[in-house]
Amino acid sequence: MQHRENERCIQLAEYMISRRATVRGTATVFGISKSTVHKDLTEKLKTASPALFSQVKEILEENKRERHIRGGLATKHKYEDRQKLLSGVAKRR
Repeated sequence: MQHRENERCIQLAEYMISRRATVRGTATVFGISKSTVHKDLTEKLKTASPALFSQVKEILEENKRERHIRGGLATKHKYEDRQKLLSGVAKRR
């Protein structure tokens, strides 16, 4: 069982490093929860592969620094899409 968990940690790390992915994106691709991905990458990977751990740690820190920007952009796009939809309905009337 432990071997399989270490293998999964390494797969998650390699995926995240190769695509500079987020925890959420990685969890979606692998079909597991965000909390499992985060725990694997922050706790278990440290012993499974210290070299990968240091690379993943950098990506996690970068994602943390940028998350307020991503959240703001998501909100902006949400309201732009809503405005386009509403203006399209108004033109049809």
